[in-house]
Amino acid sequence: MAVNNPYIWGTGRRKSATARVRIKAGSGKIIINCLEFEQFFNTLDSRRQALIPLQITDSRNNYDVWANVTGGGITGQAGAVSLGIARALCIENANFERTLRDNRLLTRDSREVERKKYGRHKARRSTQFSKR
Repeated sequence: MAVNNPYIWGTGRRKSATARVRIKAGSGKIIINCLEFEQFFNTLDSRRQALIPLQITDSRNNYDVWANVTGGGITGQAGAVSLGIARALCIENANFERTLRDNRLLTRDSREVERKKYGRHKARRSTQFSKR
């Protein structure tokens, strides 16, 4: 019993944020956590970051995007949505893979916050040196 599912799924992660993204052919509507795109990402930088895969492939108005994002902050969530969209586009159209890979949109950014060490103010910041 095969189910005809029109959605293509992609998962993106960045810092401690995780995005489950699904796309389908449509008019360019973007919904994130049941909010409009402009309401969820209210800074221009985060909007630009999240839409990079659609702009690079010239498919901004060809797909509708739904995403559920958890964890992290705005920057991490925008990066996670971007990676999720890129992976979903790659599954949808294999011709996009070369363009997305050349722009480093299919590689997960593995940088995480370094943990704080005891005896230090932050991860590496030490106490002020006192000569006397």
